[in-house]
Amino acid sequence: MFGELFYDSLLAVLLLSPVCLFWFVYQKKRQNERNRRLVGIQFRDAISSVLTCLKAGYSAENAFIEACHDMEMLYGKKSLIYSALTKLKKGLKNNVPIEKLIYKMGKDTGNPDILDFAEVFAVAKKSGGNLTQIIGRTISVISEKMDVEKEIDVLISAKRMEARIMNLVPFFIIFYISLTSSGFFDPLYHNLFGIIFMTVCAGLYITAYLMSERIVNINV
Repeated sequence: MFGELFYDSLLAVLLLSPVCLFWFVYQKKRQNERNRRLVGIQFRDAISSVLTCLKAGYSAENAFIEACHDMEMLYGKKSLIYSALTKLKKGLKNNVPIEKLIYKMGKDTGNPDILDFAEVFAVAKKSGGNLTQIIGRTISVISEKMDVEKEIDVLISAKRMEARIMNLVPFFIIFYISLTSSGFFDPLYHNLFGIIFMTVCAGLYITAYLMSERIVNINV
């Protein structure tokens, strides 16, 4: 799109093709952010199941094993939390301490809530703290954080949609004018001044795009 609309050149298309790699890396980063948020929501449900099992008299290890079964029924085998709990379950079978497994789960998923819970859980387990009370408090904190995130999403959802539309507007304008007024952009193509001018415009567009993405993506 950049090579064709900004430069009207097949050579520009070929030269700009490697930029797609940076785009894929950026999209992968955004997908990882979405996965971190999603696994946090699923983790809250998982430790809710753990809390229920602890109140029923299960040990912490068996409570997490039961939570793995519950998450399979709730989210399915392809879910992020089921995959994480399956690794934890295998670690327990190999006699790895559960606090280390929970911490590893937090590191693997990159979710700060799981990491915070793992640290608190490890201290409570060593000092003989009330695990039921700690997990209940953790569920409350995570739920409050998620409520704030939902409120923010609702407040900026319209602005996020506006930003998405505005990101596409320059391409539609160039395409529409090129289609309806053939030759209008000819002075900007295939000459040094035009290449410099369109490169500056492309740079401004990319900067505006990245700024809009940062503005509408708020992390709590």
